[in-house]
Amino acid sequence: MTPGGKSAPDFTWPAALSESVRHLPDATQVWVALSGGLDSVLLLHVVSRLCSADRTIRAIHVNHQLQTNADDVERFCRNLCESLNVPLYVERVTVGAHTGSPAGGVEEAARHARYGVFERVLQADDLLLMAHHGDDQAETVLFRLLRGSGVGGLAGMPSTRTIGHGQLHRPLLAFSRQQICDWAQQADLRWIEDPSNADQTFDRNFLRHSVMPLLKSRWPSLIKRLSHSAHACAEQQELAASLAQIHYASVAGGEGRLRVAQMLGLSHAEQKNLLHWWITRRGFPFPAVANWEQVIRDLLLAAPDREPEFRGDGYCLRRFHGWIYLVPDGGGFEVAPQPLRPGPPVVIGNWRLKLLSAATPECPPPPIRISTRQGGERIRPRVGGPSTSLKKWLQAQRVPPWERPCIPLVFEGAEGEGELVAVGDLWLSDRYCGEAPAAGWRIVVERECD
Repeated sequence: MTPGGKSAPDFTWPAALSESVRHLPDATQVWVALSGGLDSVLLLHVVSRLCSADRTIRAIHVNHQLQTNADDVERFCRNLCESLNVPLYVERVTVGAHTGSPAGGVEEAARHARYGVFERVLQADDLLLMAHHGDDQAETVLFRLLRGSGVGGLAGMPSTRTIGHGQLHRPLLAFSRQQICDWAQQADLRWIEDPSNADQTFDRNFLRHSVMPLLKSRWPSLIKRLSHSAHACAEQQELAASLAQIHYASVAGGEGRLRVAQMLGLSHAEQKNLLHWWITRRGFPFPAVANWEQVIRDLLLAAPDREPEFRGDGYCLRRFHGWIYLVPDGGGFEVAPQPLRPGPPVVIGNWRLKLLSAATPECPPPPIRISTRQGGERIRPRVGGPSTSLKKWLQAQRVPPWERPCIPLVFEGAEGEGELVAVGDLWLSDRYCGEAPAAGWRIVVERECD
């Protein structure tokens, strides 16, 4: 533990540092991510002292249980928060190979677990403060450069972004590690050094201890230079996202899909940029693929009778009847029969179903139930017309195979004897639609789409 310990009530924090926490994004509840290290301890002291009185200040500590002193660090964080009269939330996580992304090691797994806790804890309009500083940003940019990241990765860590239901903000990015260390020592603060920070078998530590000092000795303004580069890359990424949105408006269908014919009119760079924006917007990581040109060619130029697909982390891109779909893993589901009654909607996956009265005075609702395909269902698209197999009808409507088991089916009548009156938002019997439905009730089926 670094010597010192008083919270320095008489210490005057530098104006620039004070302003960084006095003008935070709007939020009534502010969380400080507290690791027990130098940066987060200083941030908690500053926030607890200078944040406006109309904000509730809390701290959150994630115990990864990886270091031999993990319990000591947790105890230190509890004592610190008690001395500052700041409520502390602690969560212990188990970090294993399954916890992070396949591409990372223990570092990435721990980060994944930590951010998972943050996302679960934050409520709507909460603000999470993290103590990353300018040196962290420079290391991030250099690390991503060595990993072959594109413009988005080289933009570094954003100062503000959405996390879970709240917002994440990094108020210390404008300051160097040396500045923060000097201020902490002048304020006579205590903190605990993470022993793993000295282990240069971790890539980030190798950069921090062996590479960055050498670069700084050659280029003293290295941190500012890399910060400027990150800012320029962030601007380019913003422009790329704006261009992708323009292209998306011209090629997207109404059900979260991309039209192949229109995508073929874009250049390869535009196609890749659009896919990157689309995939990350849906919350998935953009895969690191050496030959994206080949992937895109396979998706867009395969023979019409082929159904190519590309697998990413947690999803796959599939082509079907002239459209590209992004299909999350594990998206299929079956629903046991359940009633649909007047009142709150029934939510099934990304579907919402409602039964509304359309008669005055209101007549008793008929027995209506919802299910998914069990096999053998038949549909009568036209009143008085012939019925046909629902399986064949869905094929004729060019519904993708992976969506067919998940479409909610609405039946009128008792189970085993009922008549199909709605198939998702694809078809609805005349008895339950229009200004004056014959049944006296209106069925509304809505689907949330990208």
